[in-house]
Order: sequence, then C-alpha cells, then structure tokens
Amino acid sequence: MKRLYYIILIVAISGLSYHSFACTNFLVTKGASNDGSTFISYAADSHVLYGELYHWPAAIYEEGAMLDIYEWDTGKFLGQIKQAKETYNVVGNMNEYQVAIGETTYGGKPELGSQAGAIIDYGNMMFIALQRSKTAREAIKVMTELVDEYGYYSVGESISISDPNEVWIFEIIGKGEGKKGAIWVALKIPDGYICAHANQARITTFPLADDKKSIIFSGRDKIENSEIECYYADDLISFAREKEYFDGKDEEFSFSDTYALISGWIKL
Repeated sequence: MKRLYYIILIVAISGLSYHSFACTNFLVTKGASNDGSTFISYAADSHVLYGELYHWPAAIYEEGAMLDIYEWDTGKFLGQIKQAKETYNVVGNMNEYQVAIGETTYGGKPELGSQAGAIIDYGNMMFIALQRSKTAREAIKVMTELVDEYGYYSVGESISISDPNEVWIFEIIGKGEGKKGAIWVALKIPDGYICAHANQARITTFPLADDKKSIIFSGRDKIENSEIECYYADDLISFAREKEYFDGKDEEFSFSDTYALISGWIKL
C-alpha cells in the first residue's frame, strides 16, 4: 500500500560483538523506495541467535513506578530506572506508531567499553525507546536521555531508526571507566538515499551545531524541528581531544575515524 511503512525482520534480536560480527542493516528512505515507504532491514547471522519475537503491551503506570533492567544478552540484573507514565505496544523491533529500530555492533576502542555502575545496555536502550516513542526523532531523544541519566553498559553500536516518514542512523560508544554517559551522533538519511552498515560505524564528518540543521544534546528540545538533520553529544569532539584521539579542526572531525577504526575492534 502507498506509503505503508514496513520492516524486514530476518532475526529479531542481535547479540554483542562476542556473539556475532555479522549483523547487517539496510536503511531505505521514502524517495528511494518504489511505493514511497520507509523501511529498514535487520539481519543477525549467527548460529547462537534463533530469532525470538518479543512483545510489550501498551500500559499506563502509576507515579513512582520503576523498571527493572537486565542485561539484554546475559540476563544480569543491572538496576532500576524510572518507568514512563505511558508506554506503547511493541512487537519485535517495531511499535504501534511504526517506529522501528535495528542495530549492528562495531565495538570501537576497547578502553571505551562498558562502565561499572551503568544501567542501560544497547538492547534495553533500543526497546525502551520503542516503548516510549511516536517518531524516530523521539526515539533518538529517549535513547540519549537514558544513557545520559543512567550510563551506557555496552560497546560501540550503530543503530538504525525509522518511522513512516524518516530514517536515521545513530552511532554510540561509551566513555570508559570513570566517565558516565556516552559519546554519540545521529544523522538523518537524506530522502531519496539508502544506507547500509555491517559492524562498522558509518558516520564520518557531520554539520556542526552552529549550523541551522544541527543541534547538540543540551538543545534536544528542538529535535522535532523538521529542519534538524543532525544531533550529537555536547562533548563529542571535546572528549576526543581530551583522550588525545583528535587534534584537528572541529569541522574535520569524523566519528568513525576517531572512535571506530577497524584496528579498534574488540578482541575476545
């Protein structure tokens, strides 16, 4: 049907880098599809992943309700976070508003892995966002607010996010021990284009926040402005300078070349 949004789920759930190095996503915008639909694909090619279809029903929660968080891949209890007042129906990797999310692990610099005390791992980040979002932009805002408040408990991930109108790519990595939160950048895929990623970060340079098309986390209330096409962590570049990963001009900064060099893959 015209402008019908759909997602191809080859396998619903992907593991961390030690489970599989073969997760592949394709991201297709409205202008690049035959019928004006957006869609993303998500394949996790691993013999230890058997494809489970998860369901979270829509719900209303009382003030003060808490949500238990268990690590997505191991079931380890990580802690509790504040539950949203309202959550939406989610089946697999898509919710009732046709917001969909997939991922592929790139690992990144080993020293920027999971943080002690962090609560939000990649799986919970994705599926909590689906439960709380009506648009792709809102999903990205939810994910970045979660890791800012509760810390990021995973290695580098490249995330695909779509809704019936837009497709985004969101790339994230932790800050390592002693640093709460995460380093991340999100870019809207231009209409008429497609994108693909498979275990390697794709975002290189991007428009800086002094551009009318780009905002940082502290300006996240503007995320639903349709002119915004880029959204990134306030300290994305300054953190790289602090760690001596980068010493060039801000406009030359590349996320992938800084945080996700192929030589920086985790060895397990």
